[in-house]
Amino acid sequence: MKTSNNTILITGGSAGIGFAIAKAFLKKGNRVIITGRDAQRLEKAASALPGVTTLVSDVSSEADVDKLTETIRTRFPQLNVLVNNAGYAAYHKLEPGVETWKAAADEMHTNYISVIRLTEKLLPILQQQPSAAVVNVSSIAAYAPGLHIPTYSASKAALHSYSKILRLALKDTGIQVFELMPPLVNTDFSAAIGGASGIAPEVVAQDLLSSMEQQVFSIHTGNTAKIYEALKVSPIAAMNALNGIPA
Repeated sequence: MKTSNNTILITGGSAGIGFAIAKAFLKKGNRVIITGRDAQRLEKAASALPGVTTLVSDVSSEADVDKLTETIRTRFPQLNVLVNNAGYAAYHKLEPGVETWKAAADEMHTNYISVIRLTEKLLPILQQQPSAAVVNVSSIAAYAPGLHIPTYSASKAALHSYSKILRLALKDTGIQVFELMPPLVNTDFSAAIGGASGIAPEVVAQDLLSSMEQQVFSIHTGNTAKIYEALKVSPIAAMNALNGIPA
């Protein structure tokens, strides 16, 4: 798929991976719209991304998603790329008294249910374009869950499964489905689990653009590629490797 002259919506685009993706697409001559819950963060992002359009919107809110869908329909009817990047993670272990289910509910809603809802609402617009794409930002944790992000890992595994079946469901349409699976990335989002030692978000963004151009639909950037290969040999070994457990 071409990576220029598109109209692109990126959720959670005010920082981290979403910001880097927005910047990369802007450099390629695309019209880029980013969303986020925090108006001040969006304003700050806009000052660093000349030409970007910002819309305050919370993907976990059905009312906000309905409003966003209507805004896209009326202001940006040529939308042809949706990047589902917004996410939420709770850092904890599966221990007695933690009430993990509360964090899991929020993670599953934001990282999985909200992606399905927004995608379904925007599919009619995407289907009107000669060429279109849905990009789901998943995670290495979909392949090998992390001890400190157990329910986040589960939500990304659900998103991984959805991405595969959405690709199959849309195979006879003009909509391509990409799944971007980053490893640990150096962003504020991952700071609590050692994000400072992760790869730069710009690397993830460039991997996305080159993979879209080359029609690579499952994008294993950085260490995700190594974990994926290890998974073929031994799922337990892959999980242990991700969690720093000696073989």
